[in-house]
Amino acid sequence: MGDILEVHDLVKEYPGLRAVDGVSFSIAPGTCFGLLGPNGAGKTTTIEMLEGIKTPSAGRILYRGEPLGARFRREAGIMFQSTALQDFLTVRECLCFFGALYPRQVPFDELVHTCALGEFLDRDNRKLSGGQRQRLLLAIALVNDPELVFLDEPTTGLDPQARRNFWALIESIKARGKTVVLTTHYMEEAYQLCDAIAIMDRGRIIARGTPDALLAAHFDDRILQLPREDLAGRGLPAGFAVFERRESVEISTRDVDAALAALLAAGVPLARLSVRSRTLEDLFLELTGRELRA
Repeated sequence: MGDILEVHDLVKEYPGLRAVDGVSFSIAPGTCFGLLGPNGAGKTTTIEMLEGIKTPSAGRILYRGEPLGARFRREAGIMFQSTALQDFLTVRECLCFFGALYPRQVPFDELVHTCALGEFLDRDNRKLSGGQRQRLLLAIALVNDPELVFLDEPTTGLDPQARRNFWALIESIKARGKTVVLTTHYMEEAYQLCDAIAIMDRGRIIARGTPDALLAAHFDDRILQLPREDLAGRGLPAGFAVFERRESVEISTRDVDAALAALLAAGVPLARLSVRSRTLEDLFLELTGRELRA
């Protein structure tokens, strides 16, 4: 079975700006593909071209080997970053309204069960909590039983519990063999959900692969983290890369035993020391920089 979505040399130009600059990648069916990048990287423009909302300036997008067309529109579902629903409609009415737009629909009860909507089907959509609203918007994206689902920053603004619950919903979609394209600013979310990721910056893809493979390719160290106050008045061991945070200090080392010995020799208390592996957030910052972007 070939790739469900192929992107070849994709370009989007505006007057004085090349927002997307020759992007290429492919997505295997039944996987979750994450597109990551800082603000202004071009990922939203890329996603909107993949969804058929914006027309590329150059390049090709193929769905099951064909240009985007009627089949793609039937078999794709989209959960936008922001969606305005009709005022005064209940959750039930929203699902029925959007379902009527498609010749193929997921059975109503199955959709309600999948997205855990049963407790508030007859509630006005304006009265939903953030997590409830996101589950409704996911259900709308799934109403036509799509093979390919776009989720554009679906958990932004949710509390940690609601975010975890939403992750479980996405995992259940993957378990049914659906393909998911995810954009997110939460690196833990990308690591937990994505089989493959691409990191964009300044209109280009600068890294692509599985999360673990990318981490292994870029890092071979561990991070020791200590509260800043535990190091007060003590010199840090020489020969280690040190990153100072607001309330902590992080020490990068390939030899944890040697770093611990050096800290003990310097009289540093280790009761509050933590040791961690590198994360996607480390990789993201390593590749895209730490400066604030508008």
